[in-house]
Amino acid sequence: MKRYAFKMKLKPGNEAEYKKRHDEIWPELAEAISAAGIADYSIFLDEETLILFAVQLQAEGNTADELPSHPLVRRWWDYMEPLMDCNPDNSPVQVPLVEVFHLD
Repeated sequence: MKRYAFKMKLKPGNEAEYKKRHDEIWPELAEAISAAGIADYSIFLDEETLILFAVQLQAEGNTADELPSHPLVRRWWDYMEPLMDCNPDNSPVQVPLVEVFHLD
């Protein structure tokens, strides 16, 4: 498994709604993420900057790169667009992060 981390940005005033929507994640979306080889996926919020920090484990041979074309992912992006910084296609603006240290 490979660790992958990235950051996103929440729009002010949307902290509670963002958490609520993720607490109620659509089961079929969670299944699609798992089926793509993603596990142990967490998102953290820096309440001071509204930066969202995400980390996930990706299995060898994962299909995470195909998720942006999945209809459920596209619907989720449309649903989440009002809450966060997004690209013109409603995908969240994501900035990959470089791992500089890890300790098991």
